[in-house]
Amino acid sequence: MEKLSDLGHFKARQNIILEGFDPVSSGGFTQVPNFILNNNKLTSNAKVVYAKLLSYAWHNDRVFPGQERMAEDIGISQQTVSRAIIELETIGYLEIQRRGQGLTNRYVLRHTVKQKIKK
Repeated sequence: MEKLSDLGHFKARQNIILEGFDPVSSGGFTQVPNFILNNNKLTSNAKVVYAKLLSYAWHNDRVFPGQERMAEDIGISQQTVSRAIIELETIGYLEIQRRGQGLTNRYVLRHTVKQKIKK
């Protein structure tokens, strides 16, 4: 633990300083698990899509507005979102529960990965 007199030295060593930044009042924030951020097998698009799915789950009471809206929110194409979702499903971080014709899919985010059984 740093002493109060060391705080000035600590601030001088910081690379990024948030000044006057209040993440809650400026739209909230989403925590992304390090196992997602540090996974070098995931593309950056898959990581952002996972984070956005977390954001929807935490901030929208499980309402998922669809891939087109997600693409618009993130600033990527719907096809890129779709590929990222498939990537997350393939690696086991996301389960897609298809609910039938005319119904939206349900997305289950996994913090523990289940091994897929090979057929």
